[in-house]
Amino acid sequence: MKVEIYSDVACPWCYVGKRRFERALTAFGREADVVYRPFQLDPAAPLTPRPLSEYLQGKFGGQVDQIHARLKEVGREEGIDFRLEQAQAVNTLAAHRLLHLARTEHGAEVQARLKAALLDAYFTGGADVGATETLAGIAEQVGISRERAVAYLVGGEGTAEVRAEIDQARGIGVQAVPTFVFNGRYAVQGAQPVSTFLQVLEQAAAAEEPAAAEEDPSCADGACAIPEHG
Repeated sequence: MKVEIYSDVACPWCYVGKRRFERALTAFGREADVVYRPFQLDPAAPLTPRPLSEYLQGKFGGQVDQIHARLKEVGREEGIDFRLEQAQAVNTLAAHRLLHLARTEHGAEVQARLKAALLDAYFTGGADVGATETLAGIAEQVGISRERAVAYLVGGEGTAEVRAEIDQARGIGVQAVPTFVFNGRYAVQGAQPVSTFLQVLEQAAAAEEPAAAEEDPSCADGACAIPEHG
């Protein structure tokens, strides 16, 4: 089974969704090819970091305190220590490029570890995930050569590929993150409960069986079919 997860490093619900999905996958008890795909909530975000609270204040006004309180509560339930008052808003394209490097040169397992490390650095470590040296240090933590990471980021490698994947995501209807696509057919949006992810995993697995080969439900159990893609 292939699961493509469209998410952004600057998305707290992507962090929550990752934790919940991984718990569901453990309960599912079967192997899955999990790939993290890029998506930017704000492609125009500046390269120079600014306090996340200040950034969100400009977008949501007086609702920021309520948003932070809710995220901290949910985070505690998932074992995430959201330190939003320390977080820095910055453009995430470079982080997505690094994730592309991890996937193409080191494989899905390293990419998943890097994704977790980037989310943790952004939301609990107050790191500038747009800075080359910061990203290279995080890459080194998960087994990627610091020198290779620096050369890759400084040289602009992966930029065209990541932008093409983001365009593809929008082309298949991804409008918000996290979005989980199962076998190129079923999509679930948002940090759903573990039980929902488990139901969709089981549904997608059942659809792979010969007895279910002719079935093509357009929408069931919170998962809606979308066009297949590469």
